[in-house]
Amino acid sequence: MAVEIAAGLAFGSMALLADGLHMGSHALALSISAFAYLWMRRKAGHPSYVLGTGKIASLSGYTGALLLLIPAAAMAWESMERLHVPRPINFEWAIAVAAVGLVVNVACAFILKSGGGHVHSHGHGHDNPHQKSSGAQEQREDHNLRAAYLHVIADALTSILALVALFAGAYWGQVWLDPVVGIAGAVLIVFWAWGLLRDSGSVLLDRSVHPEVREGVRKAIEGEADNSLADFHVWSIGPGIYAAALSVVTHDPMPPDHYKALIPEDLGIQHVTIEVHLCDEGSMDNPAQPVR
Repeated sequence: MAVEIAAGLAFGSMALLADGLHMGSHALALSISAFAYLWMRRKAGHPSYVLGTGKIASLSGYTGALLLLIPAAAMAWESMERLHVPRPINFEWAIAVAAVGLVVNVACAFILKSGGGHVHSHGHGHDNPHQKSSGAQEQREDHNLRAAYLHVIADALTSILALVALFAGAYWGQVWLDPVVGIAGAVLIVFWAWGLLRDSGSVLLDRSVHPEVREGVRKAIEGEADNSLADFHVWSIGPGIYAAALSVVTHDPMPPDHYKALIPEDLGIQHVTIEVHLCDEGSMDNPAQPVR
């Protein structure tokens, strides 16, 4: 990444610079995330974090995404200027550096791909008699690894585009392709940053979780006896971690821990507030108005 950025500036290639900055966008996000995880570990269990430290990761992701927009905008502006006023490019050295960048990205992709089988499940220590297998937790871990793998693949594709543009400029005189690839790299960074802003912002704003998580909780509670959910909220408090507030109406009330144990652990529900209401014949017609 550092060599490509330096070489792109030194040899006048926007395609090479775009490739390096695209790698840099991922490196920046991963660096901020690493700092966030260290802070989360340090503050784990601290009483000032009522629902845990999971949102620190989302805050770091949101901050990193905002920072990514600055180099993307600068790269797009410079590339458009070079479309109007081309500058000399040292194609031989730029091609050599881009080729090395491609080899590094391909090697990283193979490393991540070969590491896909080494997935560890991190349980949360809850005793749940209705717990499903830990496959969903392992799948979340695997998705994280797959995301890193796809980012490296995207970097490799950017390296290929840079090489195509540099070869076209060096041997066919198509110098305009170099700034065009720079613009394409800026668009890729903005697209990736926007997705990260959207996902991390949803967590920070306590937006509702994915429907499958909500339906998993609903089926677990309402699948027993005549339980009905009169009030039901589930929201994200961190990556793959959720909080829930439930109001259960039933003819045969049980302690709140009973209903908590019904929720499969692999849904990632870590903090649950449960109210239990006795339902009489009158409230059966309108379970949203339970009898206390």
